[in-house]
Amino acid sequence: MSAPRYAIGIDLGTTHSALSRIALDGDAPRSERVDIDQLVTSAELERQPLLASFLYLPPEAERPLPLPWDGERPFAVGGYARARAPETPGRVVASAKSWLCHPTADRRSGLLPLEATEGVDRISPVEASWRYLEHLAEAYDARFAGEGPRLAECPVVLTVPASFDASARELTVEAALAAGIENLTLLEEPQAALYAWLEQAGDGFRSQLQPGDVVLVVDVGGGTSDFSAIAVTGEGGELGLERIAVGDHILLGGDNMDLALAHFVKQRLAAEGTELDAWQMASLTHGARVAKERLFGDPALAAAPIVIPRRGAKLVGGAIRTELGKDDLRAVILDGFFPEVGPEARPAVRARTALTRFGLPYASDAAITRHLAAFLGRQAGALGGGGKLLHPTCVLFNGGVMKSELLRERIRATLERWLEADGAPPARVLHGADLDLAVARGAACFGRVREGHGIRIRGGTAQAHYVGVEGAAPAVPGIEPPLTLVCVAPFGMQEGSSVAIDAELAVVVGERVSFRFFGSSVRRHDEAGASFERYASDEVAELPAIEVELPAEGRAEGEVVPVRLCATVTDIGTLLVEAVPLAPRKPDERWKVELSVREP
Repeated sequence: MSAPRYAIGIDLGTTHSALSRIALDGDAPRSERVDIDQLVTSAELERQPLLASFLYLPPEAERPLPLPWDGERPFAVGGYARARAPETPGRVVASAKSWLCHPTADRRSGLLPLEATEGVDRISPVEASWRYLEHLAEAYDARFAGEGPRLAECPVVLTVPASFDASARELTVEAALAAGIENLTLLEEPQAALYAWLEQAGDGFRSQLQPGDVVLVVDVGGGTSDFSAIAVTGEGGELGLERIAVGDHILLGGDNMDLALAHFVKQRLAAEGTELDAWQMASLTHGARVAKERLFGDPALAAAPIVIPRRGAKLVGGAIRTELGKDDLRAVILDGFFPEVGPEARPAVRARTALTRFGLPYASDAAITRHLAAFLGRQAGALGGGGKLLHPTCVLFNGGVMKSELLRERIRATLERWLEADGAPPARVLHGADLDLAVARGAACFGRVREGHGIRIRGGTAQAHYVGVEGAAPAVPGIEPPLTLVCVAPFGMQEGSSVAIDAELAVVVGERVSFRFFGSSVRRHDEAGASFERYASDEVAELPAIEVELPAEGRAEGEVVPVRLCATVTDIGTLLVEAVPLAPRKPDERWKVELSVREP
């Protein structure tokens, strides 16, 4: 009898990661949670539903931190790493996923922990992600040893935010490959959440979704706020699903709330005469996160303690003790991040100062409700709706922050007011998904859908992509040469497909050159090769420039070579652009211009 086959779903989260699997054989199997063995103290192993996305880099005296499958492990991933964060913030890596999409950082270099203690060797966001995925794979293999194929031998679906750009997606793939996961597909997290809801609803989903419905997925996690719209269509009497809109990448989530709570507590301590240094502030931020999660998780709890160690003092007796109350949570998070605003509200844009500390490029406006209003307003125009807003008929919540009933109700009530003002009926909430595990379960379900079982959400690329082509013009002081944008990958381009760009362009070979790429989530009708010069800044955004040196291949350095471009969305969901010379020097000669390329 052959071993059972499984599809694996992995939610690589900012704060927690999760693992699920589903049998690929049988009529109607259900996805199952895979609990993860991890250290919860330096010597105690525990199997838990979630793996905390934290990595602890201990001093030499604390090494090794042995696991059943690695007795010499020099670091810890998971619960123990998270527990060490308030006490030793300079030795704990957190929020690696947020750093993967940092547009100007070299994400392969040692950046984390940002406030590293002396003697700590920083690691890259890619390596941190690799270590989380490595732990998940090793824990899976150890648990199911002898019962079936190893995780790396199964089809694996790894989720990413819908708003992740091509570079962040490619770096996520790089981390997975380093962990030995090669049979890989990427899936957008909001789609995974809907797959999980479909599985939970069973055949009953047909009574809850009808052709013409639009499902708004509001996904607020530890690092990002992600909005997607998925339309329900009718195809020959059968329901279909199509992802029709994706919001911008908004670095705004639970991490920002933890920082806001930490600053709130810091100001209160300062008023009482206690000042905190940067190291203690990092500890306080981790402590605020723990207190926040306890308060949101237990409605009966009125306050949660926070302990901040002093420099050079033992935790017990020498620590600063304070607390976070339920009213504090409401004032800081509900009113600060989810204010009651009108449908015309838009995020404030704050002018940046010339000098700033290196860190994550957080959204300048913390009001998630304003970002949601902007998404619905922009998509109404892009999709040709009759009102001022896109009119969702259903709402599906996802992400750890949305576990709070208080926050879900604020968004639901706000959205209801907006729709009423725009002449639309209220949207109904789709209930039933486990917000901690929905993405991992949905990812596993998608692995089965790929084999032809169940409804597949049609999506393709979440943005249209363009390359900037500089025009030939005489030098004029203060005047930039004209720039034409040429579409290389239309919105919704499907995985595994390629397009050739008819426009004849030219590249410089043998020396360092820069490619300028642009993206748009609202220009849905531009076909491959379409070009334009004028565009609004709120519909087209410039991506980080890509610097490469294309090999001369026997040509003179600096020679200008006529080419045509070819774009491919790979089977795993990344974007590849290639320059094909019109007069190749050898068969199949072409230069790869990958959006993932990022030099220091």
